[in-house]
Amino acid sequence: MKIKDISRIKGREVITVKANSTLSEAIEKMVNNSIGALPVCEADEKLVGVISERDILRSLYQRSNDIGTTRIRDVMTKDVIVGVPDDDVESTLKIMSDKGIRHLPVMSGEKIVGMLSIRDVIEEKLTERNTQVRYLHDYIAGGPSQ
Repeated sequence: MKIKDISRIKGREVITVKANSTLSEAIEKMVNNSIGALPVCEADEKLVGVISERDILRSLYQRSNDIGTTRIRDVMTKDVIVGVPDDDVESTLKIMSDKGIRHLPVMSGEKIVGMLSIRDVIEEKLTERNTQVRYLHDYIAGGPSQ
């Protein structure tokens, strides 16, 4: 299975934020869209970082800054690991687990085409496993269960 096959990211709008925006603006977007991270893009839509709930909390703890004046560029994760639509889900899950990444931007060239959460991957893998178990059960039982 490839990243592009994960149903939860297909057709989902990618909500982004600019590096010069404030933490308050990022928090508002996250809350209003029920998401835990935002890709940070420049005016030309080039990905320059990711701002996550963890980044925001760390900033508030370390700096006690005002969320209305702190700029995203000052607290975002700049060394971003990204995926591409043709990446294998198993290897993507391993990378996310090994690196402690909960949100992975999905890129097609220079364009961000999705934001994958570890929850998306785990739910997809669980659905896949449940389907396999059902088919195996039906095969062993000699036909579809009622």
